[in-house]
Amino acid sequence: MTTTLNLNGQPVAVNAEPDTPLLWVLRGELQMNGTKFGCGMALCGACTVHLNGRAVKACSMLAVQAQGAEITTIEGLAPEGELHPMQTAFRQCHGLQCGFCTPGMVMASLQLLKDKPKATEQEIREG
Repeated sequence: MTTTLNLNGQPVAVNAEPDTPLLWVLRGELQMNGTKFGCGMALCGACTVHLNGRAVKACSMLAVQAQGAEITTIEGLAPEGELHPMQTAFRQCHGLQCGFCTPGMVMASLQLLKDKPKATEQEIREG
């Protein structure tokens, strides 16, 4: 089945079985390896991407559900090689830990601040 997406500002078409998670299409077919497989149950957030401007967990969404959607991965935040301000903040504040889930944390943090631009430290910790 052919699915068309707008990935990081570029139109793409991929062939995927109807039951293929978006995560596997992003990583396997489109080489967006910044999006990670963590728990596979939509709990950890390592697979977080933005779909039409909203954070979603790519492991729990089928690729066909993203038909025609605008998808932004961690790679799409810095298309010219210059870090996004959120990536810079993670780097400067040592928010990287081992780095495996950092892309998902960056994508989720962007959503948190989009929803609450003046979030308090407590709201950020809860988010």
